[in-house]
Amino acid sequence: MIVTQRLHHVAVVVSDLEAAKDFYGRILGLKEIARPPFDFPGAWYDLGEGSQLHLIVHPGARAVRGTREIDGKDAHFALRVESYEETLAHLKREGVEAVGNPHSITGWAQIFCCDPDGNVIELNAEVRPA
Repeated sequence: MIVTQRLHHVAVVVSDLEAAKDFYGRILGLKEIARPPFDFPGAWYDLGEGSQLHLIVHPGARAVRGTREIDGKDAHFALRVESYEETLAHLKREGVEAVGNPHSITGWAQIFCCDPDGNVIELNAEVRPA
């Protein structure tokens, strides 16, 4: 039997490392952490509670979507954010196209956006009582 403890990391394929680092580091505010000296470019970020995001530059990858269309039904990963409203406003100020759903049937408020390569990201927040 396998006993899963937690999500360790998510790996995302990117084509332009500097654009991806600007998005994940500056816009999303993730903290870059040390990465082993692999023979291919990339970057690692701390997601808290021992989880990480790994960016991998892989020119021949099939995972790059080829579109920046925001589609919450497509493959994505989700990050919990503190405030739905502040996150949506910040993304808009940064010129990041985002689709918000403050009253999702999931029970949490959702924002979907894409990184520079079109990887879909969900940013979600606890719904605060009115």
